[in-house]
This record gives sequence, C-alpha cells and structure tokens, in this order.
Amino acid sequence: MGERYLKSVRLLAECLQGFERYSNETVRQCGLTHAQFDIIATLGNTPGMTYKELGEKTLITKGTLTGVIERLEQKGLVLRERSCDDKRSFFVRLTAQGEAMFDESFPRMIQAGRQLFASYTDADFEAIDQQLRKLKQLIADQSACPTSQQHKEMI
Repeated sequence: MGERYLKSVRLLAECLQGFERYSNETVRQCGLTHAQFDIIATLGNTPGMTYKELGEKTLITKGTLTGVIERLEQKGLVLRERSCDDKRSFFVRLTAQGEAMFDESFPRMIQAGRQLFASYTDADFEAIDQQLRKLKQLIADQSACPTSQQHKEMI
C-alpha cells in the first residue's frame, strides 16, 4: 500500500520541474542559465550585496554560488570586490552591462509568468500560498526538532 503523501510530493515536484522548463526558454533567450538569472534578478535595483546575502536571497547553494558569480564576472555582468568590513568576503554588484541585462531580462520573465498564471485569481493564489506556507513550516519544524522516534533511531 502506497503512502498518500507521495502522490502530492510527486505533483509538487512535477510542477516545479514544469515551471523550470517553461521559464527556461525565456532565460535561455537572454543567454543566461537559471542560476545566473537568479543572481541578476536578485542584484537588480540594488547597490549589490555580499555572497552571504545572495545565498540567503536565492536558492543557490554556497558551493554553486561562487562558480555562477565567476561566470557572470567573465561575461562582464557582475563585479566582485573585497568587502571593506571583512577582507575574507566579497561584495557583488551588477556592472552597467549587468544592469542592462536585468532591464532586458526581468520584464521578459515577469511577462512569461503573467501569461502562465493569467487564469489565476487572488483567491487561487491565496489558497496555494496557504498550503505551501503550511508545508514549508511543517518541514522547518521537523528539521529543527526531530521526532522522538527519529531521535531514538539516531542513537
């Protein structure tokens, strides 16, 4: 007998994968990868931020972040500078060319999203948001405090 939650988790994963495929076309037209677009979009309309801030505001892992930023720097889209406060960390900002890429790519991505979700009402969005927030909190609670059964298995 299968576990009921697996059906929902699979549907959630399929939605995420489908959305990535859908949005990937717009990102590719801009000559970027999803991770590169995520950095450009996050840095857009800001004076820049540290690697730590970028890691917190994007879904890119710390190990991947450095490589993505290096490739964007090679393309002339971002500039890395040593932090004045902490010489071990970098501050990243868009170059003029990076700002132009943001100005071109971000509205295109927003328009693609508008088309995808054109039939959604505010109530549709609120219903999805409510369920996703509930799931996110459940996962966070379980990650922060393993159940006594999980704790017993770890001992």
